[in-house]
Amino acid sequence: MSGAALVGYSSSGSEGEEEEEEEGVESSSSAPAPRLQVPESVLRMFKEQEEQEAPPDESEKHGGRLRTFPHERGNWATHVYVPYAAEEDFQGLLQALLSCARTHVPSLSPLPEFHISLSQVVVLRYHWIAPFVQSLKERLRSASRFICRADQVKVYTNQTKTRTFLGLEVSSGHSKLLELVSEVDKVMEEFSLAPFYKDPSFHLSLAWGLGDLAEALGGPCLQELQETVDGFEDSSSFLRIPGTEVRCKSGNKFFSFPLR
Repeated sequence: MSGAALVGYSSSGSEGEEEEEEEGVESSSSAPAPRLQVPESVLRMFKEQEEQEAPPDESEKHGGRLRTFPHERGNWATHVYVPYAAEEDFQGLLQALLSCARTHVPSLSPLPEFHISLSQVVVLRYHWIAPFVQSLKERLRSASRFICRADQVKVYTNQTKTRTFLGLEVSSGHSKLLELVSEVDKVMEEFSLAPFYKDPSFHLSLAWGLGDLAEALGGPCLQELQETVDGFEDSSSFLRIPGTEVRCKSGNKFFSFPLR
């Protein structure tokens, strides 16, 4: 190995570890060895890798929400789900539910988009993303389209009780969602990642608030919310969720797997 050390680059790993590796290949001679100029092509390669890294999370930009795991360079939060494109009627129901719920919990905020989760949020290293997505594609290749219905108001909290979610639980189509979870879990197992929850409550999350708000949103409030859903005009049609694709979000990247 040459006694000269490469300089002028960084990687997705720890900077401290990179420095130690460079020191280990420097010349042991008392006179410093000349440093080689790194080719531009090599610098571009590592620059591209740095640009692919997920940006650090800043809770003040996300309504005070905190990460459930610490941000590390090269770690990508990853999630698999069935998307739901909300139409005007659904947005009308959401506003009616928020109006009712905010008489009990004024701090509730609507979510910007809607989906039914098929996995927990897991952490992938950048170089795992491509094989992870390829494995998902192969597992979901033969999955067929389906329709489920989400019309039962439920209140959920995350595992750390730092956030509460108002959602609509799936009342039909549960078995098809379990089939999809089974395939996704097999991919998780390949990468030694956590599977989905046992006996999951599939649902669309609609709104969220900080802290454990389950008691405030339960009881009379929950009953009022369910009555709002049951009495909302044409809710039987737009609360039928078409399962036409599965998506995977990893950091700021999205991958779609159309169902046949």
